[in-house]
Amino acid sequence: MQFKGLHIALSDSVEHPLAIEYAADLTPVVAVKESWASWNARRMAETACVFGLPELGCMCGSLRRTARALTQLYEQALRPPGLRSTQFTILQVLSRAGEVSQGQLGKMLAMDSTTLTRTLEIMSRHGWITERRGEDRRERWLRLAKGGETKLNRALPVWEKVQSRLRHQLGDQAWTNLLQLTYQTTDIATTLGDSL
Repeated sequence: MQFKGLHIALSDSVEHPLAIEYAADLTPVVAVKESWASWNARRMAETACVFGLPELGCMCGSLRRTARALTQLYEQALRPPGLRSTQFTILQVLSRAGEVSQGQLGKMLAMDSTTLTRTLEIMSRHGWITERRGEDRRERWLRLAKGGETKLNRALPVWEKVQSRLRHQLGDQAWTNLLQLTYQTTDIATTLGDSL
């Protein structure tokens, strides 16, 4: 509010782009101080966290930004052994799980069928995975091939180095908590889906 030069925001904690001003006869008048877009941009800049990133205010946007940053970090490390991060993850999952159907693998990774099929075709051409048809000819069963095991073993040291550095930067408790939160969030998003 403005009264002869005195300005009071509509909220105690946030100055809004709209303010109530008072005319000379003390009649309240709503005044536009700035556009909503300008106000939102200014607020995002003001609320930038200590890490220098603007607060996105969206769980999906924030996690996708984190995923992109982590993917770039891991891909850089996995480039010398000749793997993409998705390929490494698939090799690791198959190493741990043994033989699984493509549908099961897709669920484990929360990955759509088209993207998974494309990645698996590349990996199969390289001789990193083997597949067999199930009883239903549409079903594909996948497992780690000898070439995939070799590729995974070559990549593990650089992957472990990235993991160790991240864990050190975050601290053991934050690392554990973050992993648990990702499992929980993935479970909620995949099991509840449209019912959220």
